[in-house]
Amino acid sequence: MKEKWKRARQLRRASTDAERHLWRHLRQRNLAACKFRRQFPIAGYIVDFVCLPAKLVVEIDGGQHLDALEYDEARTRALEARGFRVLRFWNDEVLLHTDDVLEVIWRNLTIR
Repeated sequence: MKEKWKRARQLRRASTDAERHLWRHLRQRNLAACKFRRQFPIAGYIVDFVCLPAKLVVEIDGGQHLDALEYDEARTRALEARGFRVLRFWNDEVLLHTDDVLEVIWRNLTIR
């Protein structure tokens, strides 16, 4: 388990542009007063963002995910089996349509 935390720390340091952009909106309880964590280990995976009290995971996918659809589906099923809702957005969505992405996240936070 210690390796997952170490890897999560590395991923936080090497965030993508889309992850950094979205984090500016999610950090410090900026959205619906909910606390998010980034690059956080859950169920053997490291998720991009999670609001633990709302059990909401937000994943930002780049082009490499086109080659990993089965892995992503298995990962989503494992997280859902633990009671998490998983939202997935493409990098371009986050960077070009930030308000729409935030609206979807906000709606999912408020339907607890």
